[in-house]
Amino acid sequence: MLHSGDYKKMPSLIDLLSSRLATLLPSELKSNEFMKLAIPHRHSMLMSQRRATLIVNRVRLFAFLFAVLTPLWGIIDMMVFTYPLWLGLATFRLLACAAFACLLLFYRPSGNLFDAYRAVALLFAIPTVFYIASHTLLGGYQLTQISAMVATGYAFLPFVLIAGLAIFPLTLLENLVMASVLLVAHAVAGYLSWTTLNWPSYAGGFWLLILIAGVSSLASLSQLAFMIALVRQAIRDPLTGVFSRGSGQEILKLQWDTARRHDTGLAVAFIDLDHFKQINDTFGHEAGDLVLRECTQQMLASLRSTDTLLRWGGEEFVVIMPDTDREQARLALTRMVRGGLGARPDGSILTASMGLAERCADFAESAEELLDLADKRMYVAKTSGRNRLCFETVAEAVSETPLSAV
Repeated sequence: MLHSGDYKKMPSLIDLLSSRLATLLPSELKSNEFMKLAIPHRHSMLMSQRRATLIVNRVRLFAFLFAVLTPLWGIIDMMVFTYPLWLGLATFRLLACAAFACLLLFYRPSGNLFDAYRAVALLFAIPTVFYIASHTLLGGYQLTQISAMVATGYAFLPFVLIAGLAIFPLTLLENLVMASVLLVAHAVAGYLSWTTLNWPSYAGGFWLLILIAGVSSLASLSQLAFMIALVRQAIRDPLTGVFSRGSGQEILKLQWDTARRHDTGLAVAFIDLDHFKQINDTFGHEAGDLVLRECTQQMLASLRSTDTLLRWGGEEFVVIMPDTDREQARLALTRMVRGGLGARPDGSILTASMGLAERCADFAESAEELLDLADKRMYVAKTSGRNRLCFETVAEAVSETPLSAV
């Protein structure tokens, strides 16, 4: 007989279903990454950039395939259909081929996700319009047995398009939108040939389209899961979990381009932990690794969600603060130190030397120049006694804020 306390230990139905569904999700992902499969807004800037580039490159590959194969089928049309019909179909094919060629030649990846969406929309719009136009044209002719069999091939185009979604790493929301558009186009084609439509065959085809859309979505989500896992491994520092130096350079370039485009502030801070080598020499590298992980968590806790923390190498870190002027960045770094950077193995406070540079205040001409200026100021802070922040030009009287006094 169960007591009231036993009921509390029993998992709820929702928890049981959630745990069962979790086993169906890709094992490459962490539990907090599953939402990234559903909506694109949970992706990092680098993930979005790389996914956008991959999507556009695959759009261009798809466009190349269609540009080659679309006009070739015109030879069969000419052999099977009568003169007015095959000429009309050939015209549609040449127009579609030209559109695919333009997409292939003039569309280049920019790293922008909305550009990628536009590329996919154009890719699927071209054959969709071709399908509706050819379907309407064929519906106006009485076809013989052989020509009717060839004309049936045109009905398979929506299936090809739906299946084609599988080559793109799309989220569940993006898959639903794309598949819905194609299903609506198929419904429109059926409506335009209402009087001659074979309804049982059409309904069966529509249901098959939905099934193919489901399978394509699973394949697309699987691609996305692998991509998320691979990008995470490539862009993250394995010890601290923050962005690595290589990915940090990409992020800085993206933020620089955004700041230049909108004429907004962009601050960069170079942080070097004071006397960190002594920790490794005295207490060992494992103790040093523990200090680095704790310091990283402390810094992340004091930064905004829009800021980016990078491990530049060893005990050096870089903070990228978009839409931030120099004074705002100085106050943010001050708050970071006030919150504490952690402790050394002997219990003493961990300190750091910091250099700060800002795009507008320092009239920087490039992201590299901005980072280099922050690096030089960090070195000045280091040689001036450590545990301080240098945030003005080196040519002027160096303005240093002793962080111990904060």
